[in-house]
Amino acid sequence: MTVALETVLARAGLKATAAEFLELVEDAARRLAPPHPTPGAYFSPDQREALAEVGLDLSPRVDGDPDPRARAVATQAVLRDTALSVTEVAAQLGVDASRIRHRLADGRLTGWKDRGGWRLPAWQFADARVLPGLDVVLPAFPPDQPPLVVAAFMTTPQEDLPIGDRQATPREWLLAGGDPQRVARLASVLGSPA
Repeated sequence: MTVALETVLARAGLKATAAEFLELVEDAARRLAPPHPTPGAYFSPDQREALAEVGLDLSPRVDGDPDPRARAVATQAVLRDTALSVTEVAAQLGVDASRIRHRLADGRLTGWKDRGGWRLPAWQFADARVLPGLDVVLPAFPPDQPPLVVAAFMTTPQEDLPIGDRQATPREWLLAGGDPQRVARLASVLGSPA
């Protein structure tokens, strides 16, 4: 299995050994919901009744059902593995590390503290520059949205961001010179009920 996993990691361009990646996966799984959650336990009796009335199935998972956490765990592990340190970003952008920390403090870059230092998700950089329009988009995100949700939004095609005959991700839209205000409007309602 180790050789197969290392092959997949290499094809995906992830710079981690199989052991390091599996450690990230295990850590991500611990941070998410318990392994066998009972969906109904998260709601009050009135909420459960209302959700059941509209057809939502709140019954516990049974053995053999796919674990909905698997995709989230894998995505979080990849996000953490591809994130850059302050030093790496500073070198990539050709600036001092203190400028990167200032941008994080000002909300002009996003990241999280992990293992004693800042980690900055790679999606916000392109070559030796910051993603164009990022200074407009980042402040629009609701403050309660975790890095995994923000990363998923920025790398998922959105129907309101067409490039030619296809839907573009917000990242692609900004790289193509699209209006950052359009992405900011979409980002501002992230996590809001439809």
